[in-house]
Amino acid sequence: MAITDLAPAVFHRTERKHRAKDTIRRLRRELAELADKLRAADAKQRAADDFFDRLLEDRRHLYGAWEFAELKRQEAEQVAMCAMEETAGLNAEVAELRAQLAPFLAAEANAHRVDVPPMQRDTSDPADQATGPIDVRPLWAARDAGLLGAVTDPGRVAGVSS
Repeated sequence: MAITDLAPAVFHRTERKHRAKDTIRRLRRELAELADKLRAADAKQRAADDFFDRLLEDRRHLYGAWEFAELKRQEAEQVAMCAMEETAGLNAEVAELRAQLAPFLAAEANAHRVDVPPMQRDTSDPADQATGPIDVRPLWAARDAGLLGAVTDPGRVAGVSS
């Protein structure tokens, strides 16, 4: 048994480093890997450029919309100012016309007035009849008059019969 049979991984090389053929094969493999990386980077760069172009286009649209909105806002502000001035003028005219019309409205109201006889209350029902005068005096005056006695029945006033 040879020593190479016992440790094949140590002595067995898959690629030789010093042969020209092996070096060319290794360099071609590295070149292919670098070409793949370059293609991937180029694709990423093109995608980034496309995205940036879209962003710039969106920015142009946004600024155009903002300018349009600003013009419309200014236009609406002018219309509102004109409307406010016109409203103020019309309010003044309405106040003047009301002042001129007031005597005519008063004369018409007097000419078509409705006279209502004074109201008479029907007191035929005992519940609707007038009560007697209610004695309202301060507590010390009621005490001095002897109207306040011992409080045995809070609902009864001393001196008043029920």
